[in-house]
Amino acid sequence: MSPVSTRKTGSVLVITIDHPPVNALSHSVREGIVSALNSAPASTNAAVLQCAGRTFFSGADISEFGKPPQAPSLADAISALENAPFPVIAAIHGQALGGGLEIALGCDYRVMDARAKVGLPEVNLGLIPGAGGTQRLPRIAGMALGLEMASQGKPISATKALEAGIADAIANDDLAGSALEFAKSKTRNDKRSTGALPNPGHDQSALDHWRAHADKRQRGQKAPLAAIDAVEASGTLDIQAGLKKERELFVERMSDTQSAAMRHLFFAERKSAKLPGVAAEPRKLERAAVIGSGTMGVGIAASLLSVGLSVKLLDMSDQALQAGYNRIKGIFQNDVAKGRLSETACSAVLQRLTATTKYADLSDCEIVIEAVFEDIEIKHKVFAQLTEAVSEKAILATNTSYLDVDAIADRVPNPERVLGLHFFSPAHIMRLLEVVRGAKTDPSVLATAMLLGKRMRKVAAVSGVCHGFIGNRMLSCYGREAGLMLLEGASHRQIDKALTDFGMPMGPFTMGDMAGLDIGYMNRQKLDPESFEQRAFLIHDRLVEMGRKGQKTGAGFYRYERGNRAPLDDEALDEILATARSEQGVTLREVDDGEIVDRCMLALINEGAKILDEGIAWRGSDVDVVYANGYGFPRYRGGPMFHADTIGLDKVLAGIRSNAERFGARWWTPSDLLVRLAETGGRLSAHEINTGAA
Repeated sequence: MSPVSTRKTGSVLVITIDHPPVNALSHSVREGIVSALNSAPASTNAAVLQCAGRTFFSGADISEFGKPPQAPSLADAISALENAPFPVIAAIHGQALGGGLEIALGCDYRVMDARAKVGLPEVNLGLIPGAGGTQRLPRIAGMALGLEMASQGKPISATKALEAGIADAIANDDLAGSALEFAKSKTRNDKRSTGALPNPGHDQSALDHWRAHADKRQRGQKAPLAAIDAVEASGTLDIQAGLKKERELFVERMSDTQSAAMRHLFFAERKSAKLPGVAAEPRKLERAAVIGSGTMGVGIAASLLSVGLSVKLLDMSDQALQAGYNRIKGIFQNDVAKGRLSETACSAVLQRLTATTKYADLSDCEIVIEAVFEDIEIKHKVFAQLTEAVSEKAILATNTSYLDVDAIADRVPNPERVLGLHFFSPAHIMRLLEVVRGAKTDPSVLATAMLLGKRMRKVAAVSGVCHGFIGNRMLSCYGREAGLMLLEGASHRQIDKALTDFGMPMGPFTMGDMAGLDIGYMNRQKLDPESFEQRAFLIHDRLVEMGRKGQKTGAGFYRYERGNRAPLDDEALDEILATARSEQGVTLREVDDGEIVDRCMLALINEGAKILDEGIAWRGSDVDVVYANGYGFPRYRGGPMFHADTIGLDKVLAGIRSNAERFGARWWTPSDLLVRLAETGGRLSAHEINTGAA
């Protein structure tokens, strides 16, 4: 049965698409639109193109990418709209994104619901619009807005669309009725093809601005610059030549590894929310508590409040609570200042926040998230008080970066209600949430945590229990190699630059200074010295012991001037390095940038493969989700597992074995899974341990 239906209302043909869940422009939809236009009665004066469900066309059907094309193409469907013998009015609700906006631009007029948005988000998949978006949009809205929308991928509101000429009218209530009335006002002679409009004026200032923006903010990505080139072509080429140029650039991006990587993450983030073999129903949550009003507790509380939960914030002193309350209030007042929240809504949010110093006040909470200092004895004390205060059915979550969730659960009656929720700082902004399943965690508790993550608009990924879980366990290996190369002869600035040139947002030494070197120092104090490479963190530890903890003390690996976070070189570090190298008997050698990247990436990949082989992560794609969303791994490289597949697992394995010969097998023993997949032609990013599929 076709997802496209038609009905005649007077002289207006109403074409309705009902293709759940988001009306993707799949082959059956495109075919149905073309068929409806071709078979329109001769008495048709105008047509309305509308969608059932919660949104207008959400975009192209990404599942068709990489498959043999089926006619009619999206460009064919748009051409059919432009060449229809009567005007077509798009009735837009929800979002018209990518191909959805391109379809709308192929119509003669657009009526938008007041809450609707339109955009060209293809750059987020390493692509550019491929069905005329870069050519038609500038013709109707100008080159400046076309450049912004095509290169940045952010949607705009109905109000802005109306101001720009993209929308012709806004319907506040009855979109279908408004679009129908709009269509009734048109005759067959009121055609207004967007493609027939004059070229937009050349805007060199806007071109320069967005190219500079792409170089700085979208560093390493090819799609934004290609989108800018395509929009620039709209200023000089006729519509057919412009469409040809756009298509050439689109095909070039589609065949590039960057787009494959970003599409991998698109699907991986959706898959990470699925719990293989878990059929339990999640619980409903309305009342939550957060223990600790520090930076992390404040961010977690704000995240919960922002999605409608009532939150009780607990700390040991009124002074700490007041400071935490004020920081939470500041977060939402900042949203008001930026126009993201009304004063009334802000007031309503804060009314759902209660501050208390008494555990007994948490008795009605359905979930409690502990966010106190990263010390297991302190956490044991918190959980002991919680179990006396809250219902035995309440979910108890620990926000920990490294600690043993099972050891915490074992001290708690009903340990099946305990799990880890590893938020990333700042918790109300960072997208990643590692949900740590304990050995005894009940499936319904796990399902509830994953649903809560989705509700908070987080990308949630499940990890098993081990030191550091997925992300921080891998990070320790990355940092180990950086620290060893620092001793061997590379400079901290060279290492940072090599890895930022690779695409990381900052290097390991800059990152350590920003986070505070004392955090890693304190964590290492609790570890068995044989469990990590002490030499790799020798300089880190000496800096902390000298009081150089990073930005917060004005010095770490770099020096910082008051009020300025720019990392400056410091001769004192040279002396510290020289002393340590001498003590360790190191013969300095030249370490090139290629070795820096290779060693750090191979360490990440090998540890990720071990994590997957041990069942800590369920899927290779989950590892990629964690690293792309929590640690800044460049999305255009797809995550460490996808990057390994791109390099070739045979080459990855050879590199690890070569490092074992050079530096010893202690840290360079290849993962058994990596060996198996390299020998069988499998892929790390596609491996799923629950099925054994690769």
